[in-house]
Amino acid sequence: MSNYKIKRIKGGTDNCYLVSHGRDAILFDTSSGTACEMVINECSKYDLKLIVLSHTHFDHAENAAVISEKFGVPVAYHEADDELFDNYDAQPLRSYGLVGFAVLQLSLKALRETNVKRPLNRFYVKDGDTFEEYGFPDIKVVELPGHTKGSIGLLVQDFALLAGDALDNWIRPAKGHLFYDIDVMNKTFGLIRSLGDRTVYYGHGNPTKN
Repeated sequence: MSNYKIKRIKGGTDNCYLVSHGRDAILFDTSSGTACEMVINECSKYDLKLIVLSHTHFDHAENAAVISEKFGVPVAYHEADDELFDNYDAQPLRSYGLVGFAVLQLSLKALRETNVKRPLNRFYVKDGDTFEEYGFPDIKVVELPGHTKGSIGLLVQDFALLAGDALDNWIRPAKGHLFYDIDVMNKTFGLIRSLGDRTVYYGHGNPTKN
C-alpha cells in the first residue's frame, strides 16, 4: 500500500494536485488566478516543499509565482516551456475533433491576454529526475511533450501518473485535444499506454485507470 496520497483541487475546469507524504507535500500545477485563494488554503494544510508545473499555460501556472513566494518554495518545470512566460504564441496550439475545436476557441483569447509571472525561485527538470532532496525519492519526472514542448508529468511510485494536459478527460479519457505537434503528442500517448495499470490524474477531468 502506498504511503503517498494525492488530493485533487478543482479550479473551475482545471485541476491541480497535492501529493503528500505525511504532512510534507508537493503541489503539481497551480490553477488559474481565480482559484488562487482556494489553492493557497489547501496548501496551508501541509508543509509545502515544492511546486511542479506540468507546463506553463495560465490555467496551470498563473498562481505559481504567488504561491512560491508565500510558502518560500521553488517552482520546477521543463526549460523548453520557459519561453511561454513571455509569448504563448512561441508554441502555437492546434486541435483535433469537435471537443478540441471548442476548447481551443475558448482558450486562445485567455492564453494571449493572461500575463503569467515567471517565478523568481525556479529550476528546470528533465526526464528521470526525482525530488529526493525535498523528501520525495519515489516521485519521478516523465517528459510528455506534444501539448507543449516542455510538458511533463509525475510518476508516483508504481500507482499513479499526474499527466497535465498530455491527456484529458473532458468527455472521456483521450490524448490531449490541444497540441503544438500532433506527431509528438501521438508518441507521448503511446508512452503513457505503456506505463500500465496506474491511476491517471488529468489536468482537466476526473481521474481514471490508465
